Amino acid sequence: MDAEAESIEKSLVLLGIPSVRHVTTARIYDLEFADVPAAEARRLADRAVERLLANPVIHRVSVRPLSA
Repeated sequence: MDAEAESIEKSLVLLGIPSVRHVTTARIYDLEFADVPAAEARRLADRAVERLLANPVIHRVSVRPLSA
């Protein structure tokens, strides 16, 4: 259920690039917390995903810390 990816696949064919097997799109949220321990930052990020950023029926979500 990625309408944007489907449109890109069709456009690639029209542009003469037919060998692309599959296209997916992604959205990245970079949440930066001030003065919060790592465990609490993870809990807050999970809460943001659950309550605002993603619909678990249609989105795949990965929450992880960025490497320093």
